[in-house]
Amino acid sequence: MEVQTTMTVALINPGVLRWARERARIGPDRLAKSASVTPERILRWEEGMEKPTFRQAQEIAKKLHIPFGYLFLSHPPEEKLPIPDLRRIGDHPISEVSADLFDLLADTLYKHDWYRDYLIEQGEEKLPFIGRFDPDADPREIAADMTTTLSLTLADRTQVRSWEQFYDFLVRRAEAAGIWVMRSGIVANNTHRSLEIHEFRGFAICDEIAPLVFINGNDAKAAQIFTLVHEMTHLWIGKSGISNTSLDRPVNGEGKDIEKICNAVAAEVLVPEGPFLHTWEEIWQKESSPEDTISTSATFFRVSTVVIARRALDLGLIEWPVFVDYYRSQEERWQRRREEQGGGNFFKTLPVRYGRRFTEAVVRSTFDQSLLMREAGRMLNISPSRIQPLAEQIGVW
Repeated sequence: MEVQTTMTVALINPGVLRWARERARIGPDRLAKSASVTPERILRWEEGMEKPTFRQAQEIAKKLHIPFGYLFLSHPPEEKLPIPDLRRIGDHPISEVSADLFDLLADTLYKHDWYRDYLIEQGEEKLPFIGRFDPDADPREIAADMTTTLSLTLADRTQVRSWEQFYDFLVRRAEAAGIWVMRSGIVANNTHRSLEIHEFRGFAICDEIAPLVFINGNDAKAAQIFTLVHEMTHLWIGKSGISNTSLDRPVNGEGKDIEKICNAVAAEVLVPEGPFLHTWEEIWQKESSPEDTISTSATFFRVSTVVIARRALDLGLIEWPVFVDYYRSQEERWQRRREEQGGGNFFKTLPVRYGRRFTEAVVRSTFDQSLLMREAGRMLNISPSRIQPLAEQIGVW
């Protein structure tokens, strides 16, 4: 066993170390590599049987994404999310929050503070639809107002070829209305810090100047279009929050009124009840199975088949077992597609990850010298040397 002198020992709190490792969702094996020790030694540190050196403690603090001083606290710090937490499993709220989600929110709010000030300097006025409705309003009224604000019509579906293109179309309409849309599956630009869809699927920050919607890019793209409109509904009812709502389960427990109304509005915006019932009946008379009817309806409304299936379920057109079986079959297809997809072009991905208007605002501010190059790099989580190539790629330079 390695001998450690008292001069090099870091008197860390074993309980805080265990808390930090579990918070970061890192096993003893992975953490051991950072400190160049065995997994058994990590466990002995957590049990208080041994102490790491200061250098080892610094390395594991960096790996666990915590300030070095945290390891010396008498107990783990109380961490509070900066926006309401509406995530649930069944009837119970989710109490655990990963380091990835905390750091993502911190990074997003840092960007939001700058962008809000930027928009004010540019003379942007308050958006009238933020908080326009109470949470107990009729979902159909909210959906109608959202549809009008986004200038969305059924005819728009004919302008795109697929629900993937319809998602991009909706993002462009949202941005034109003043909504900032971000979509990413990682923290900042760190590909080693993937965002878990089981922890959250999206969040919304209500702000009359810079309203923000964030979509977890690791979710199936078939579900992201629903999450996009779900999170936009949070803006219309003036309720910021983090959501983990999934199409394959009901919304229960506290906060269910907010999440249920967001689901109801999203369904009505994407698949309006009247046209849907009419279309479903026509297709049902021609098709031989619910699966074929779902597929044909999805083509008509330019949404994913799971959105159609969930709409049919909520309107009593199919039973729960049929929906669940269908959802699981689609889930397997999503997983295969995720495994086949590559990383894509970095400079094309960045404006999607941080929002086109925000990315352009940062780049323009850099070249008009109102934002330092290093601050622009920090804002976009890239090295300053990549600002100019990015500008050329997005057509700002």
